[in-house]
Parts: sequence; structure tokens; C-alpha cells
Amino acid sequence: MVRIDYAPWGLNPPHTHPRATEILTVLEGTLQVGFVTSNPDNRFITKVLQKGDVFVFPVGLVHFQRNVGNGNAVVIAALSSQNPGAITIGNAVFGANPSIPWDILARAFQVDKSVVDQLQAKF
Repeated sequence: MVRIDYAPWGLNPPHTHPRATEILTVLEGTLQVGFVTSNPDNRFITKVLQKGDVFVFPVGLVHFQRNVGNGNAVVIAALSSQNPGAITIGNAVFGANPSIPWDILARAFQVDKSVVDQLQAKF
């Protein structure tokens, strides 16, 4: 279990836990949560949670949380494994060491090399 404190408009960026389902309970504040289903649908599921609300992120799916309130938000989260793993999508894709070749990323995200260069520089 973990307590997470979010500053106003704070974000837990898109990430996944390859070996665990996550359940989150809002203790304070207002939080937007969401996840994307697997291929081929890749459906975006999102909800705004208030104090007392609970949300489940299925194992392995990309998900995020964002404080959409003007005050702090606090949650308690639990994972279904002692070793859930955590892969932050931006870090994994644009911060890989060694780097994923720019032409693969440019093609995958349908952007120019300059965009890939900027993103890789941030990670």
C-alpha cells in the first residue's frame, strides 16, 4: 500500500504495472483517473473521483491520475503483488538507454525527427 499526495494539478503520468492490479481510494480532493484498454480497441476509460470514491486499474494497462482540484488530493493505493513493477511510458520510450532509434519513434508516433529529439532530450 502507498499514500500518494498530489499538489493542485499534480500528475502521476501514464504508467503500467505489468504484474499487478491497482486499487485506489480517494481520501481528500478531486482526482481524474484513466486507463487505456488493450488492443485492438485501445479504449480510453476515465472518471473524476471525489473523496471516498474507489477505482481499479486492471493489471498491465496504461493508466494515470491527475489532481483536477485547486487544493491538495490524497489517495491510498494498493497493488495485488509484492513485486508489481512500474513502467512510466514516457521514460521507457523516450529515455531508453541506449536510445530507441529516432526513425522507429518518428514512425510509431507519426512525428518528425525534431520532435523525437526534443522528447529524448527531456528524458
